[in-house]
Amino acid sequence: MHSFMGGGLFCAIVGNILLVVSTATDYWMQYRLSGSFAHQGLWRYCMSGKCYMQTDSIAYWNATRAFMILSAMSCFAGIIAGILSFAHFSAFERFNRSFAAGIMFFVSTLFVLLAMAIYTGVTVNFLGKRFGDWRFSWSYILGWVALLMTFFAGKNEKNTYIWIEGTLARKSGRYRPT
Repeated sequence: MHSFMGGGLFCAIVGNILLVVSTATDYWMQYRLSGSFAHQGLWRYCMSGKCYMQTDSIAYWNATRAFMILSAMSCFAGIIAGILSFAHFSAFERFNRSFAAGIMFFVSTLFVLLAMAIYTGVTVNFLGKRFGDWRFSWSYILGWVALLMTFFAGKNEKNTYIWIEGTLARKSGRYRPT
């Protein structure tokens, strides 16, 4: 049981770090502009060695930012619930923390999927046509890796919950093999 929980927490912690790094860095897209290389993230764009804040309030930027932040926050809440799964508090006896952690990790996965889908769609259909020579960069790739990590964290926590419920059912006599 503890290996499932530990594996889920490990994936979640790595996923949360990747979410924060991906959201905060400026390498979601690289392109060539007027003969020099430029790159941009969710908050800034950089050209010729100088970086500038993204001051335009464009819906897809705001949606991508919001979903990435919500994803990191829900992943962090899942990590807290997962850590509390190791503790035995009588006040939380009816509340299964592994189940709650798994749900939070799946919610985090959904949020990062929405963020990545919005950014990918706009970049390919709009920005990619505007900048002829462009490519996705490492911050963007970290976002997709974070999606996988939060998904596997949720899957591990779900497996932990199923294992715990099965063990409790066998101990209480409610278990009926099919």
